[in-house]
Amino acid sequence: MKVYHADLYEAQADPALAALFAQGPGVTPFDRLDWLRLMAEECLHPAQCLIAVAREGDAIAALPLCATRAGYAPLANWYSFIARPRFAAQGARLLPALIRSLSPRGALHLAPLPTAEADVMLAAVRQAGWIGLLAPDHRNHRLHPAGRDFATWWATRPGQLRETVRRKRGKVSVHIGHAFDPDIWATYEAIYGKSWKPAEGSPAFLRRFAQAEGNAGRLRLGLATVDGTPVAAQFWTVEAGTAFIHKLAHDPAAAVHSPGTVLSHALFAMAFDEDRVDTIDFGTGDDAYKRDWMETATVRHRLEAYHPRAVRHWPALGRMVAKRALHLARGDADDKATR
Repeated sequence: MKVYHADLYEAQADPALAALFAQGPGVTPFDRLDWLRLMAEECLHPAQCLIAVAREGDAIAALPLCATRAGYAPLANWYSFIARPRFAAQGARLLPALIRSLSPRGALHLAPLPTAEADVMLAAVRQAGWIGLLAPDHRNHRLHPAGRDFATWWATRPGQLRETVRRKRGKVSVHIGHAFDPDIWATYEAIYGKSWKPAEGSPAFLRRFAQAEGNAGRLRLGLATVDGTPVAAQFWTVEAGTAFIHKLAHDPAAAVHSPGTVLSHALFAMAFDEDRVDTIDFGTGDDAYKRDWMETATVRHRLEAYHPRAVRHWPALGRMVAKRALHLARGDADDKATR
């Protein structure tokens, strides 16, 4: 078995690793090597970003990480819907060896993890001799069209939502672009700047990502106008049968026209009837308005793990062990909240 840490440029030059983090079935934007490299350059510098790798024959386990003074963190931030390991040829069995390659003086924090990968990671850190715990991190809202057309699905939405669109869509004009246009992107940024949202954490990252997605034909950039004035914007991408809703914003001064709702209606219709996606993913967060549009919600998990010899982390380790003991004492039969 070979275990090593590759930087992101070394990973690009390795055909097996490049394929593992390339676009394809089951791969999200947040798994792709181009996303990870862009994240490292624009959002996480000067942290040391790497991919921890374990290989044996065709089997590969690879985990993107950032090495920080506090330990290991995910190669991800608030733009990432998920952060997870990647496997080839049943490589999950190599994860314990990969974990052992991490510095025992550090800690490992990884989120947001889908349930399947969360369970695999927890088992791996424990097999590696670390002490780990899973806890809920975010909720992920999704919709699966399951062969329905948009009209069929729309008829199932809350009556108030459907009535809002019926009354407002005549006043609101909608444009959805598939190619990156600097002027349209500047309009999106201006709307976002007027919205209720906090200041954009890394506008350069988002712009470069949108430009790349436009070049690849995956971009869906929606703008809504009222009397010719742009008042709402949404940034989606479509990849491998999934539509990802990255950003949405509207000008509060135009709220009376519900431009964001009308724009969502148009983008959902495109996802159903033109892109014919299998899934629409609303990312992390449990905002109440998402429940009007989505049909399922699942938990994303946070892994916290420490090596028992990491003396400086003993206080955090003690708190973690006490937290787990408290849950067990409460009689959580499946220990679902914290494992």
